[in-house]
Amino acid sequence: MSDTRKVTCPHCHTRNRVIPGKELQATCGKCAKSLFPGRPVDLTEANFAKHVQETDVPLLVDFWAPWCGPCRGMANAYEEVARRLEPEIRAAKVNTETEQVLAGQMGIRSVPTLILFKNGKVVDSISGALDANNLESWARSRAM
Repeated sequence: MSDTRKVTCPHCHTRNRVIPGKELQATCGKCAKSLFPGRPVDLTEANFAKHVQETDVPLLVDFWAPWCGPCRGMANAYEEVARRLEPEIRAAKVNTETEQVLAGQMGIRSVPTLILFKNGKVVDSISGALDANNLESWARSRAM
């Protein structure tokens, strides 16, 4: 099965295998929902590791807070970029207010902070709001 990619379901968090080139049509073997819904996945401390470590798809995580003006300002751009990046890169979000332990473990000191993971490891990070084009460009340049 070396010609397949591991992808964690954004809905039930089960690991699936998909054929490259068929990702956008792929559905979860457990919950039957789309593996690539074209929007950021909400992550928590409980499911974070599954999405970072049990997938072959690079993961871009936005650490944000509901009280943060720049976070709210970047939210629509991040939604758009999630659609543009899939299936090459999965976008996810972590609310640092409800996931304070996870934010602390990741060393988040300011929001928004974006961290790109690949093969279970941090590739790069950047703090501050970006527009959709700069966000997409930054993610693609580091994920490949």
